[in-house]
This record gives sequence, structure tokens and C-alpha cells, in this order.
Amino acid sequence: MPAPASESAVQPETNPLRCEMPADPCAIVIFGASGDLTKRKLIPALYDLAANACLAPRFAIVGCARTAMSDDEFRRLCADAVRDSPETRTPGEAQWGEFAKNVSYVGGNYDHPEAYKKLAQRLEEMDKKYKLQGNRLFYLATPPGAYANIIEQLGQAGLARPQSDHSWARIIIEKPFGSDRESAAKLNQTVLGVFKEKQVYRIDHYLGKETVQNLLVFRFGNGIFEPLWNRNYVDHVQITAAETLGVEHRAAFYDNTGALRDMIQSHMLQLASLVAMEPPATFDATAVRNEKLKVLQSIPPRSTEQIDREVVRGQYGPGKSEGKEVPGYREEPDVHKNSATETFVAEKLLIDNWRWAGVPFYLRTGKRLPRRVTEIAIQFRRAPHIVFREKNVEPNWLVLNIQPDEGITLSFSAKLPGAEMAIKSVTMDFCYRTAFGPGSPSAYSTLINDCMRGDATLFDRGDNVEAAWALVDPVLDCWINAPAPRFPNYAAGTWGPAESDQLLENDGRHWRNP
Repeated sequence: MPAPASESAVQPETNPLRCEMPADPCAIVIFGASGDLTKRKLIPALYDLAANACLAPRFAIVGCARTAMSDDEFRRLCADAVRDSPETRTPGEAQWGEFAKNVSYVGGNYDHPEAYKKLAQRLEEMDKKYKLQGNRLFYLATPPGAYANIIEQLGQAGLARPQSDHSWARIIIEKPFGSDRESAAKLNQTVLGVFKEKQVYRIDHYLGKETVQNLLVFRFGNGIFEPLWNRNYVDHVQITAAETLGVEHRAAFYDNTGALRDMIQSHMLQLASLVAMEPPATFDATAVRNEKLKVLQSIPPRSTEQIDREVVRGQYGPGKSEGKEVPGYREEPDVHKNSATETFVAEKLLIDNWRWAGVPFYLRTGKRLPRRVTEIAIQFRRAPHIVFREKNVEPNWLVLNIQPDEGITLSFSAKLPGAEMAIKSVTMDFCYRTAFGPGSPSAYSTLINDCMRGDATLFDRGDNVEAAWALVDPVLDCWINAPAPRFPNYAAGTWGPAESDQLLENDGRHWRNP
């Protein structure tokens, strides 16, 4: 027997860092409910929100997929997902029961209007049962090919519009948002033919990570660093997103996508725009996203010759990863034996504006690299007059560690004890876990909570997505019309092809390999 609506909340865990402003009562509909993303990320994130009182006391979760499944079967899938997740505590029986009673399932084909009639009926039932005020959040966790059909069917079923003047309907759309600028613009047109832009939340989970958000606080909440955040003091910026894993279970998707589309177009350009943006007039979605867009629009187009010089692609071959022998990319299951798909990209970008003119931004991402790490590293210019010229004083670095160990490191020179003038680079480290404990939320928890509260600051806007594709498309066109390098061109467990090192050495610099 379900508890009364006022008693249906999961009892919160004691962790004051985790409790944001509770969201409005709402129904959360997950399309692709039987898929990997739902199991690994979404259900654990929703349980985490409920367990920490970040969901409203009244909520419902409705899974939707083509797979035939009963409510109880879907609840068991959810229970397994929470139990297996490294980001959630295993719930007690009573606590899980409070959460599970709000979970149900509607099966059906995404192309069939009948499935959406069943969904609408279930949502009406949940609305009355839990007094959800007509609020609905739709999450597209399906393959991208299903997006357009689902969106159009939601519109035809009357589910895309708020049920009253006091309710809301919102949709979260996972990346990749298109495969080039043309397809992204077409998808935007489809989405905005059904939903209004203010209802649309294009998600990039990197933006939910604590250090990424803290970058804005670090820059705009402290008087120390912002005066130095420009071409007068910054020599260059390096952004690295390295993975030790290969393609794993994503090979069928990845072999048609590659690192440029998968990482550069979304995560890496997002991070670069946050580093480079001007201070927004106010900290709200419109102002922040306007400034990010200006950064992308300030990156000048490149000729084919510039792309050849400034963009490096690679593909891993056999090697050692974390002490184990691993196959090359072309030997991975579901990968074509002569695949020319890149698993590594390094590139140099210039931002042609007043703040950053002449300061190179180096972006690098790859699979089967020596260490899993995502970081933003800013090297400051050397002192204009080097008093200790013969001492080989190292430059100052500011490093924002995004994963796995979130924190900020600042390096500077100090004198070693003793009579001799010996100089050594030392660091000041800020670690989230040490300072605040292990209770920071997952990126998906943060972003889903933001969406339910109507805060789109950390989500992408349609014009930003298209602007990012406008920077990537010329590189894709160049690669289509040019022979691929002799792949594989780096061994698993190394920092990528030699051309990546040469990219920086040509400018008298080198990669900061963590």
C-alpha cells in the first residue's frame, strides 16, 4: 500500500553539503530506461537526490523503453543500479522501499502514438496520486537517432506544453547533439518546433563537476586571480582529458564518432570557453551562456594548411595499460579492422579578442593514455626581469584538477633552506575531499537537480552547440579529404603520437604530463 503523498519522501541522509534547494514536485520520465546510461548514472543520481532531500517530498519516476517490462522488473533493475553504483551508498530496505514506490514503467515503441497515450495516462495517474502539480521532466537517454521521433511524438501527444499556468514541462537532451553543424541545426529546429528554448536543457555532464563550477567562483569570487587572467600574465593554457580505458562497450558508437566529435566538440570546448569567458553581468543562465558564446565566436576560422599544422590525430595500438597487455583499437570488438577513427586529438586554438590575443590554448584528449585525468593547466609568464637567471627558475602553474582528484594547485618558486641560493618549485594544494569531506554530489545529480529547479546556467544553448560545431566541421572536412595518418601511431599506455609533442615544441613549449 503506497504511503500518503505527504509521507512519500525518502528519509534524507545526514550530509549538509549535499542538500541543495529541493526541486518542485514533478514526474521524471526517462526514455531509454533499460539502457546503460540509465543504469550507470541516472537512477543512482535520482536516488542520491532523494536520499539527500534534494528531490521534493512528492515525485514519480517513469521509465520508458521498447523493452517489455513490468513495474516490479524495472524497480529491480533500479535496485541493482543503485547497489552497483560507486557513487551511492547501498540503501537500507525501508529507505529503498520509500524510493521504489515512486518508480513505474511504461513500455512501447518510440515511433508509435499509442505508447505516448499510455504514458500520458500514467502521468495523469501519478499526478493525482502524488499531487505533482502537472510538472514533468523528460530525459532522453536513448541513442541520438531516436531524439527527433520522441520529441515530435511528445508534441503530438500534448505532453510538451505545461499542463497549466503554474506547471512546467522540461526536456534534457544528452550529447551528442548532432554529428555536425547541419545536423545540429536540424535537430535544434525539430526541438524548438515542439518545445520553447527555455524548456530545453542540453546536458554535458562535465559541467556538473565541482571543479568546473568552482572555476567560475575561483575567477569571479576572488580579487587575487582575475587581474592576472589575461594575455599580459598568461603564457598559455593546456586542457587535458585523458583516459586509461579503451573504447570498452562503446565501440559500435565510437567507431562512427571519434575523439573530435565525442570530446572536443562538447567537453573540451566547454572547458575552454569557461576559462576564457568575460565576467558575466549577472550569474544567470542567459548572461553566462552569452559570454561562453562570445568565446567560441572569437576563435578565427582556419585554413586547411593551419589545420594540418595545428590539429593532430592519433589511434592507439597494442601496448600496456595499468600494467596489463591490451589490444590496439583495431583489435577491439565491433571496430573495423582498417578503421581510420581517431582515439586521440591534440589541437592549438587562438582566441582573437582583447583578453586573449596571442595566448595559445592547447586541447588534448585521448584513450589508452597512461593516466585517467582531466585538468586545466594555466602557465603564467616568467618574471620580466629574471634576477636569478642562472638558477633555471621554473614557471608558475595554476592547475584545476577536474578528475579524479578534484582540487586546485598553485606552484611558485621558493628558496631551499641553507646558505646557498638554491631555488625549488613548490605547490599549494587545495583538495575537495580533504577540505569538505567525501560528500560532493555526482555531476548528474547536480545537473538533474538544476533542471528541476529551472536553472539552465550549466546547460548548453542551441546557438552555443552550433557555434562549437562550426569550429569542428572544417577539421572533419579536412580529414575526410586527406589520407589518414599511418594508424596506429601511438602505443597504448603512452601520451599519444610524437606529433602531439611536436605541436607544442614548435612553439617552444611542452605538455604538462601529470
